[in-house]
Amino acid sequence: MAEAMKEQILTLKVMRLARPKFYENICMPIDPADTTSQLIGSALCRLTGQEAADMPIGKYLMAPQKFENIYLGETFTFYVCVQNISDKVATDICVKTDLQTTSQRNALPSQLQEANAVLEPGKCLGEVITHEIKEIGQHILVCAVSYKTSKNEMYFRKFFKFPVTKPIDVRTKFYNAENNDVYLEAQIQNTSELPMVLEKVILEPSDFYISSEISPPETENESMEQSYLNPSDIRQYLFCLKPKTTDYSLNYFRKGTSIGKLDMVWRTSMGERGHLQTSALQRMAPGYGDLRLTIEKIP
Repeated sequence: MAEAMKEQILTLKVMRLARPKFYENICMPIDPADTTSQLIGSALCRLTGQEAADMPIGKYLMAPQKFENIYLGETFTFYVCVQNISDKVATDICVKTDLQTTSQRNALPSQLQEANAVLEPGKCLGEVITHEIKEIGQHILVCAVSYKTSKNEMYFRKFFKFPVTKPIDVRTKFYNAENNDVYLEAQIQNTSELPMVLEKVILEPSDFYISSEISPPETENESMEQSYLNPSDIRQYLFCLKPKTTDYSLNYFRKGTSIGKLDMVWRTSMGERGHLQTSALQRMAPGYGDLRLTIEKIP
C-alpha cells in the first residue's frame, strides 16, 4: 500500500444536504399614508431587487450558505463525491465512511464501499448517505478512499468535524394519588436556535400501566398554537397512568417501577424532522409503611 503522501489522482468532496431557506429581505416599516415613507421603500426595493420593503422574507429560496447546526434526533444527510483529476485511469475504487462519536464508531453503509469502480480521467462518482444522530457532542466524519493506478495502490483519508447539541430539554415530575394512579408532568423546552412545531408528544407506558393524556378541549387553531415553540419556549404536558394490576399490591410496586418513555417528534421552520425518545422513566413508590388504612364504605 503506497503512503498517503504520494500525489493523489483522486479528490474527495463531502457536501451536507439541507433544505433551502427563504431569502431574508432588508425590512423597514412603511406608512401607506406617508409619501416620503413610500418613496424610501421604493428606492430600497430598486437597490436590493426585492418586491416589498415591509416583508421580512422574500419569495425566493436560497441554498444553505454555511454548515448549519446539527441537533440530536435529526437525520444527517450528506453527499460523497470522488473525482479523477488526472489523466490516468483509477481502478478498484473503494470509499468507506465512518462516523466517530465520543463513545463509539459507526460504519455508515454505502454502495461506494463495494463498488470497485473504475474512473476515467475527469469522471466522478458519488452517493447520498443518511444517518440518524443519536448522541450529543463532537462528531467526526471519517472518509477513507483506496484505489489502484497502473503502478501503485493508493490510499488517503479526510476528516470532517462538527458538533451535535440538544434541540429540546425535558423535565419530568411525578405525583402519586391515593387511588394508586400516577400523574406525570413533562416540561419540554426548545433549546435550539430555530422555531419548531411539536407534531407528537406521547407517553409510551410500560407493561405495568395504562396511559392517557390530560388536556383541556381546544380548537384546531389553539392546538397549533400550543404545539408551536419559539427558541427557549416551554410547553407542559400531563399524563395519567393507571396500574394494570386489578388486585393492587403495595409490595409489588414498593421498589422502583418503570413508568414508560416519552416519545417526541417535531419539525423546524423548513420542515426538517426530528425524533427523540427518553430512556425509561423510573418512579419510586411512596412509602406507606407496613400498614395502610383506607375507607371502603361509610354506613
